[in-house]
Amino acid sequence: MATDIAASPPPPDAPASAADPPPLPLRVWRHHLFVKVRKSAVVVFVVANATFFLARAMPGDPIDVMAGRLTQGGMSMAEARVIATNSLAFDPDAPLWRQWWDFFVGLVTLDLGNTITRPAVGVAEAIAAYLPWTLFSIGVGTVISIVLGLSLGMVMAYRRNRFLDHALSVAASVLGAVPNYLIAMLLVVGGGLYLGWFDPVALRGTVSPGVSPGFTAEFVGDAFYHAGLPILTYVLAIIGTWMLVMKASTTEVLSEDYVTVARARGLRDGRIALAYVGRNAVLPLVAQIAISFGTLVGGAVFVERVLVYKGVGGLLLDAVNYRDYPLLQGLLIIVTACVVAANLVADLLYGRLDPRISDQGAATP
Repeated sequence: MATDIAASPPPPDAPASAADPPPLPLRVWRHHLFVKVRKSAVVVFVVANATFFLARAMPGDPIDVMAGRLTQGGMSMAEARVIATNSLAFDPDAPLWRQWWDFFVGLVTLDLGNTITRPAVGVAEAIAAYLPWTLFSIGVGTVISIVLGLSLGMVMAYRRNRFLDHALSVAASVLGAVPNYLIAMLLVVGGGLYLGWFDPVALRGTVSPGVSPGFTAEFVGDAFYHAGLPILTYVLAIIGTWMLVMKASTTEVLSEDYVTVARARGLRDGRIALAYVGRNAVLPLVAQIAISFGTLVGGAVFVERVLVYKGVGGLLLDAVNYRDYPLLQGLLIIVTACVVAANLVADLLYGRLDPRISDQGAATP
């Protein structure tokens, strides 16, 4: 009798066993990667809404700014406001909640709308025309600075308390303390005007007149020619920080027991430096490396303005000056998305380099 009872199937309304896996949608929802993506989307959404209200908290609206500029030529304020109202795609009498609702609908549908100062040009179109040049100059400059900075930082750690270490430490401290826009000004004034190494006027813009865009040697060479000063500026502005950070991280790793054991086993110094010291010294810097790519997009405003490089930095400054709300919102959303995406990439790289991190994340309910 007891055997029949034990073998009988559970009733239909019996609760599921604790060993049964949760349904697939719930597993996807709880997955550590999807959790990070959800958090990133929330951050972008919150920042986008904060940008909407902060932009409109600035004194003056687009019509006031344009009318003020027109009155400088002797036009009356009434005539200037009429011209500004007819020229700009902005309704000053629209209630704030209505403007926010239009912005919210566009954000959800990935439609950033049109610019106010150029009503026929979409925000996405305007950003797409300038963003690639900024990403190009920042990307190349950041990669060069990170590679050189990490390499020199390891050299400083291996030669610590020697002349080379002291000389590189002083240079890194000086470069890390100078703002990037000041470095750009020094390059233009010192290298261009006083020393005559290059013509600052000829380097303005992104490409020379008459050069057709395309994957040709002429176009690529001309793009690097015009981006030379921005790239050099980013390298000099960032390399000092990476040198000092990598020196401190490498010095800490060199004191670990596994490095001593590797030397006792008779491994070559080159293999120890790359396989043991370098990899473990870079691991704590992964987040900083990834974030640096995102934060520099917003820091390109003054560099591109000084060097007259037509990137997204100058576009952002114009959007602020002319109170072009849709363009300003779109640019700041792009900058925020870059920083958030950099953090997400850093988390994924951490999990790749150290599997224990991803295992802990996967175990989180």
